[in-house]
Amino acid sequence: MLPILMPPNIIDHFYRGGARLADLRGVDLPSPRRPEEWLAATVHRAGEPGVGLSRIDGGESLAEVIAADPSGWLGDAAADAVDQARPADNGILVKLLDADQRLPVHVHPTRPFSTAHLHDCYGKTEAWYVLAADGDDPAVWVGWSEPVEPNELARRVEAQDSDWMLAHLNKIPVRPGDGIVVPGGTAHAIGAGVVVVEVQEPSDYSILLEWSVTTATRDESHLDLGFDVALGAVDHGAIDPAELTTLLRHTPDDERSAEPIPLLSPAAGEFFRLDLIAPDDPTSAVPVEAGFAVVIVLDGSGVLAGASGSVEAQRGQVFAVPAGFGDWTATGVARLAVCRPAAGWPADVRSTTR
Repeated sequence: MLPILMPPNIIDHFYRGGARLADLRGVDLPSPRRPEEWLAATVHRAGEPGVGLSRIDGGESLAEVIAADPSGWLGDAAADAVDQARPADNGILVKLLDADQRLPVHVHPTRPFSTAHLHDCYGKTEAWYVLAADGDDPAVWVGWSEPVEPNELARRVEAQDSDWMLAHLNKIPVRPGDGIVVPGGTAHAIGAGVVVVEVQEPSDYSILLEWSVTTATRDESHLDLGFDVALGAVDHGAIDPAELTTLLRHTPDDERSAEPIPLLSPAAGEFFRLDLIAPDDPTSAVPVEAGFAVVIVLDGSGVLAGASGSVEAQRGQVFAVPAGFGDWTATGVARLAVCRPAAGWPADVRSTTR
């Protein structure tokens, strides 16, 4: 099996952005609100089954392709352990986000909350790898800087008190090469001018604490749970500076290596993997273990070579790599973001949600 080159899958959203994303992917920007692309996605936007699913050339969804050959795409062991109710589950959702405005303060559920209230084994822990950070003060906000009383937070949400929310979050200046892990339950936002590769659990569960800066409404902000229940997904404790450092990692733009370079702190390991493949010599072959992967060619060009052949890769392309490609290597001058499920997936998901 060979990797499949994925056509662009850029979607409309409730916030502004998309120009730099469109440039990377080589497409037009027909709307100022096309800030996200879902890459090799086998899940759809919450409540909108027609939005988000990736399709291959010819129109068939990648979910259908994987469900027809789960062993070839996921590997025998993973295919045997995947929930038969969702045979196209590939263990990860990958996005490109290009924010022209600050995203709203929001939170994603943990696995236990999803199991209890959303009938799903996946929460939505996520992480960002910063590709660009423009403007005078590019930043993200992650976690409360001091404990927040649940009743006070509920009151501020009802009042849509953006200033209060931002003032109580940890503001983190960012630059290209930063990796930031955002655990489920953690309130967060991305600032204007920031472009990221986002890896996350394969779900689209978002609870908006702040909808007034978007085109979303209050009724669209609580996953149809009502805020009394939805706010129970929020971790009200503080993330102190020492804990915050365990969620961060920086990789210099010019970093190159004969081995994959982890872009995220170990805090991500339970949920997903994100590595940079950047050969230190155009003729050296950087190895990647077999398994499902989403590969983004950030810049340059190169060749992906596996047991069944090879494909050429150019800046802006995205590939869905099947397990049946085998152990593979990358050569050339390309810089690749390789996004994969956790090493223990899917057995680890089942064990944590039983």
